[in-house]
Amino acid sequence: MKDAVSLIGAVHTGRIHDSATKHVTGKADFTDDIALPDGALHAYLGVSDVAHARLIGIDLSQVRAAPGVVGVLTAADIPGANDISPTNLNDEPVFPTETIQFHGQPLFAVIAETRDLARRAAELAKVDHEPLPHALDPIAAQEAGYPYVTAPLTLTRGAVTPAQDAAPHRIRGRMHVGGQDHMYLEGQIAFAIPGEDDDVIVHCSTQHPSEAQHMVAHVLGVPSNAVVVNVRRMGGGFGGKESQMNLFCVVAALAAKKWNRAVKIRPDRDQDMTATGKRHDFVIDYDVAFDGTGRILAVEGDFAARCGFSADLSGPVTDRALFHADNAYFYPNVRLQSHPMKTNTVSNTAFRGFGGPQGVIAAERMIEEIAYALGQDPLDIRKANFYGPDGRDVTPYHQTVEDNILERLVSELEQGAEYRRRRQDILAFNRTSPVLKKGIALTPVKFGISFTATWYNQAGALVHVYNDGSIHLNHGGTEMGQGLNTKVAQVVAEAFQVDFERIKITRTTTEKVPNTSATAASSGSDLNGMAALDAVEQIKARLIHFAAEKWDVAADSVVFKPNEVHVGREVMSFDAFIRQAYMARVQLSAAGFYKTPKIHWDRARGQGRPFYYFAYGAACSEVVIDTLTGEYRVERSDILHDVGLSLNPALDKGQVEGAFIQGMGWLTTEELWWDDAGRLRTHAPSTYKIPLASDRPRIFNVKLADWSENRELTIKRSKAVGEPPFMLGISVFEALSMAVASVTDYRECPRLDAPATPERILMAVARLQGGC
Repeated sequence: MKDAVSLIGAVHTGRIHDSATKHVTGKADFTDDIALPDGALHAYLGVSDVAHARLIGIDLSQVRAAPGVVGVLTAADIPGANDISPTNLNDEPVFPTETIQFHGQPLFAVIAETRDLARRAAELAKVDHEPLPHALDPIAAQEAGYPYVTAPLTLTRGAVTPAQDAAPHRIRGRMHVGGQDHMYLEGQIAFAIPGEDDDVIVHCSTQHPSEAQHMVAHVLGVPSNAVVVNVRRMGGGFGGKESQMNLFCVVAALAAKKWNRAVKIRPDRDQDMTATGKRHDFVIDYDVAFDGTGRILAVEGDFAARCGFSADLSGPVTDRALFHADNAYFYPNVRLQSHPMKTNTVSNTAFRGFGGPQGVIAAERMIEEIAYALGQDPLDIRKANFYGPDGRDVTPYHQTVEDNILERLVSELEQGAEYRRRRQDILAFNRTSPVLKKGIALTPVKFGISFTATWYNQAGALVHVYNDGSIHLNHGGTEMGQGLNTKVAQVVAEAFQVDFERIKITRTTTEKVPNTSATAASSGSDLNGMAALDAVEQIKARLIHFAAEKWDVAADSVVFKPNEVHVGREVMSFDAFIRQAYMARVQLSAAGFYKTPKIHWDRARGQGRPFYYFAYGAACSEVVIDTLTGEYRVERSDILHDVGLSLNPALDKGQVEGAFIQGMGWLTTEELWWDDAGRLRTHAPSTYKIPLASDRPRIFNVKLADWSENRELTIKRSKAVGEPPFMLGISVFEALSMAVASVTDYRECPRLDAPATPERILMAVARLQGGC
């Protein structure tokens, strides 16, 4: 007989992703797999070939005359508002009317009988424009007097200037941190079906169905209740489908309503990459003051970001960069400022970590600077500056760190990875190896969990129990491969004490759960798991009340057991019990709701508690570089990561592994490059290098801190896992820096910019050796 855990597929146990078999066999249905109805049309975007210009006019006569073309959409065809700004700043038109603001900006959409015909016809437009000067990066934008796309943020605490002036050591520097393309397997796609009156149904690949719903309604000039957005699953998102899907949903819906036919839009990979936003590039100026032991006394930082032509989510992204500019370290005196710069590039957007990685890497650069200046092991400098007791527990945004487990976590990894012995071996190797040089680094992460836009910290769920005992689960989160649906279904199965297979997980739809938040900020399981549990508890309370009355027993005598319900001495199957409840007219459906407690944030003052709790982790990575070519290899990485009391260790471990590799890619191989004309040249897999299977560490040890348990009342005392381990890839970057520094006996910080491509490694080696 199976035990209870294996019987019910309970939480805290590893369980296969509910769609894993479908993924690997090709049976999983994505938006592009939905069968098109007869008469369906296809849309394709016509885009700008200049970075900045006054738009005089567009001659579309040849486009309309092209084979298979049904029509063209321009700004003149928009019945509602010509704006898809997620922050309601009215700065992001569907199609521009006066000014072209970046190379690749959508100007119109062609609607044709086939996608290929629409794509070919889009090339026939003649755009009349007057070129204007452009600025492509944040420094050029500052020099040109460009404005901020949104209000900057300042975080401050203590007396920075006096601490700087009195410090025995002080270092100033600048770091360039590159962006990153989302490179999801499934690209942007939307498919709209017109209905009667104002109605339209949109199937799409979005992390934020409610925002897509509101944007479509806004542009069509109809109420939100006329628009239904459906998402069964995505082939990856990483933040790139949080707000960037709005354009595609809107174009498909506009065309569907205009021609009263179903319309699909699916850009090719090149257009997907040029027309949608990336992770923000940052230029970070830092000023760190410290004492002779390496203890930080004061930090000042300016974070200038390439935001693109519109605000999009740049405000909260650049805010979060400041929130994480401390990483794991206490700054007694601190002043941090964001500079979200408007540029003539695609509008950058959310990406896993949401600005946090750019803040964390700045903190690690300062630690590295101190270590090289004092001739110490960077890990010792890190540990000397960890948050701790005795007043060393307040962040730059004035939140107290109450759940700090870094000392134990880092110590365990330090011992388990044999960091000290291996570092000594590497130092010895480098002394006798003239060409190949090794490096090792152990870096921590402290990552705050919650949306900094407080109102997003809410979720809804809908649970039905049918009279045969089967269960239907719907919630506001979206599945993009991370296993959210599996985790939430495990919560429901355990609460009812039934087999996991009894739960039917259905697509996310705005018809069932309204006003959902984006599946982002690592909050999917936290929010939707609690909302689903709330719905189950409502149903169970009704069932217990029914059973207590019918069998005349105390409420605490009604107990849910694996696939059974015990009522006093009566034992019946779950199915039989539910059937009796149905016959007694017990309501077997409930809408659940959850909002995160304790959080608050005053942006004007730069103070509050924006995060419900912190997740922690650490990684130790070893690399080897070739000083003649700049090429390198990751020899080994050891990770110990905190997910609280894991809902599903198998899925969580997979998330840690994937996040680490993606973070490593951001800092090593993934380079975005625009030419002087503003054209993105890294616009396809042929020119943009994500990590391959062969790039993974030769030895890759990943463990969860199974002793950890969330102190806050989260879903089953778990912690979020989506974003925090992304920053663990910084250990590879820091190890590369040590390898480079070895060429001058570690006397100087190499000041690598990211990504540390082989070319940058080679140039850094040459610079330290006096070659350039």
